[in-house]
Amino acid sequence: MAVSAGVLALLALVGCGTKQGHGDGAGSGSDDRGSVRTGPAVTDVHWKADSVTVGGRRTAAPDGAHVTITPEGRARGNFGCNHFSAAVRMNGDEITVGRVVWTAMGCRNDTGQFERAMSRTFRGTLTAAVADRTLTLTTAKGDAIAFTSEPSAPLIGTTWTVTALVSGSVASSLPAGAEKKARPTFGKDGSVQGGSGCNQLRGTATVAGSTVAFGRIDTTKMMCPDAEMKVERPLLAILQGKTTYRIDHRTLTLTAANGEGFRATASAPGK
Repeated sequence: MAVSAGVLALLALVGCGTKQGHGDGAGSGSDDRGSVRTGPAVTDVHWKADSVTVGGRRTAAPDGAHVTITPEGRARGNFGCNHFSAAVRMNGDEITVGRVVWTAMGCRNDTGQFERAMSRTFRGTLTAAVADRTLTLTTAKGDAIAFTSEPSAPLIGTTWTVTALVSGSVASSLPAGAEKKARPTFGKDGSVQGGSGCNQLRGTATVAGSTVAFGRIDTTKMMCPDAEMKVERPLLAILQGKTTYRIDHRTLTLTAANGEGFRATASAPGK
């Protein structure tokens, strides 16, 4: 077992419950801090949350739920909507999680249900077990959360599904009925194409360092339900001129000069 993985997982979805983080943590490897050498590396690994099981009832994790832990014992992640950060302390395969700092974005009800289940599960002492590419955290009552390690996604060649619109430091979930409709893809030939929320778009996009400079963007001319248009209009406004982008494992954040932008996730490998 690789205990440091537990740290990761634990923090990943407790994020809904407390507001400040304190505590110590340890990295992977065989030493006196509670880590174990066997199994795959668990630090600097992105662990995607698959599900949480409470009282025998399994709930699938929302897209984007994950946790990563540094060798110094700091865990950071996202439980499908909000980001979090916390410190951890380990003793053998027992994991103690400090208080968690997290963002406060309003989320869809299904995501909120998952967050509540995770906050009830990740309390007290947890046991971490690693096998192949999976991590399982289990409470004394037998409730558990399952994770799978996942590689990072490249900007080019990935189909990005827009999950939130961003204005400055505030991110807003997409309106009901508009989910998974905006799906841009950047090509090796300097193109960008895909769904814009309602219509199909195609244009040019020059990638240099952490910037993307958009040229002319053409779209089809369909009219769609209001929810879809509320995504398409701001998205097309963002895809103009020079923008900056950041990739956090499989989450893309693209921001225009005026602070408007979007957040998107990549499909899991093989999906």
